[in-house]
Amino acid sequence: MGVIISLLNHKGGVGKTTSAINIGAGLVELGKKVLLVDLDPQANLTLSLGIPRQEVSIYESIRGESELMPFTYKENFDVVISTLDLSGAEMELVNEAGREFILRELFEPVEEEYDFIIIDCPPSLGLLTLNALTCSDFVYIPLQTQFLALQGLAKLKQVVDKVRLRLNKKLQIGGVIATMYDSRKVLNRDVIETIIKYFGDKVFKTYIRDNVALAEAPAQRKDIFSYSAKSKGAEDYLALCHEIIERVEAVEA
Repeated sequence: MGVIISLLNHKGGVGKTTSAINIGAGLVELGKKVLLVDLDPQANLTLSLGIPRQEVSIYESIRGESELMPFTYKENFDVVISTLDLSGAEMELVNEAGREFILRELFEPVEEEYDFIIIDCPPSLGLLTLNALTCSDFVYIPLQTQFLALQGLAKLKQVVDKVRLRLNKKLQIGGVIATMYDSRKVLNRDVIETIIKYFGDKVFKTYIRDNVALAEAPAQRKDIFSYSAKSKGAEDYLALCHEIIERVEAVEA
């Protein structure tokens, strides 16, 4: 059965979508079969990979109009796309019975097909995010190594704890991903120290360095491995994926 991971931070601009794409691509490089789910109404993940509008997006599936219809981005790497229509889903589903479990039910028929299902959550703590957490094994928190990125972490942890208590006993914070890191900057090093104090060994040892190729890849509608396999960005995300596999295997052992 596939391991389900939500990438979540209710602060925008922390490298969440970049991490979702490149963790997915890195796991594929390491021989895994991956499904990426774009659960953000901004559809940045879908746009970053240059996937054209499909007949069925996550919006139609969540509304119960269709099962999941993944798009094959490349071999062993599928994507469930998003559209701006998804922005209305929370209001439309507010009176739906069992509304927190819609995504879990959608994943059940496809879980066996993938080693990893990775969900790019919206930058909010609403119903879509709640659906992602309710079906996930792990939450990964991408965190920009800047002072303001630390704000709201306690609230995020509180939400995860509540979901674990009430909706999904297996949910745990699987890791914190330091992004946009520059070892030359004292502030970046200080932020790393602070998040290690707060999250301990949950912080991944691999830090995603500030790298221009990571910003350029979405403009070319590619993941970092397709765009620049020898860049620091590709090197960092591959190292991170090795860590992810090790951690998942340690939990399952």
